[in-house]
Amino acid sequence: MSHPDREDRNIALVVDDSPESLSMITTALEENGISVVVANNGHAALKLAERILPDVILMDAVMPQLDGFQTCSLLKSDERLAYAPVIFMTGLTDSEHIIKGLQVGGVDYVTKPAVIDELLARITTHILNARAVQSARQALDTSGRSVIAVDRDGLVLWGSPRALRMLGSVSTRHNINILSGKAFADWLATCTRLPASQTNAFMVEDLALAYIGMSPSEEILLKVCRGNPQSPYTHLASTFGLTPREAEVLYWLSMGKTNRDIAQILTLSSRTINKHLEQIFQKMGVDNRTSAAVSADRAINQLED
Repeated sequence: MSHPDREDRNIALVVDDSPESLSMITTALEENGISVVVANNGHAALKLAERILPDVILMDAVMPQLDGFQTCSLLKSDERLAYAPVIFMTGLTDSEHIIKGLQVGGVDYVTKPAVIDELLARITTHILNARAVQSARQALDTSGRSVIAVDRDGLVLWGSPRALRMLGSVSTRHNINILSGKAFADWLATCTRLPASQTNAFMVEDLALAYIGMSPSEEILLKVCRGNPQSPYTHLASTFGLTPREAEVLYWLSMGKTNRDIAQILTLSSRTINKHLEQIFQKMGVDNRTSAAVSADRAINQLED
């Protein structure tokens, strides 16, 4: 079997304290065109990952000192490694262990001994998915939209590269995580109780975080920018003569969301979304969602330029 040049091969970091398991998996992956780097403990895995930036990480769940769950959590705290999918390899099949692996950032798990064909299929799928997500988030940067997603406790779940750099710069100057304070927690709690169009930005020095809304998976979405920005909802409302709720619907339409998605984000019925869209189209002088989305996107880009 011929393989692509090494520069084009995916790199897997395999972390396991069992020499037999490392040998078996390494041989199988190398034979299938995947370059492999190995670590026999969590600390070594962290150092290697920082240097090689692997495309996928296969992680033994049970290891002495720093176990797989702790190692995964630390890996995911590094912006450069956040996109690398972590697949747990474990003999632990209890639901609590599976859930714990997913909670710390893992995307999948396989039981030991691993079935190689199944493992290869999972690796391929997760690498492709991770690249698609990374491209989408980098596209936010390209379009000038710096966005992060946090949970209700303020923990950053993901972010566009530019948004993460801006947050990191302010946090470094203050030597603290600016999203961990009581003021931010109180602001975030207020945002989740109100429509996005009725919330103010959270300011730290010259950095502003504006509440955009909540995704169907309950990720709280925040726009990060310099200065105190005009809300995109306010801008859309004034540009097209919309009500605050119509502006919210139009914003999410411009983000490529379906009517069902918008209904979930705004906790409205699909029927109500349809009625809002009818009014939006009429006020904007368009007759379809594509034209409305394009016009809204142009308006938002003008705001962010």
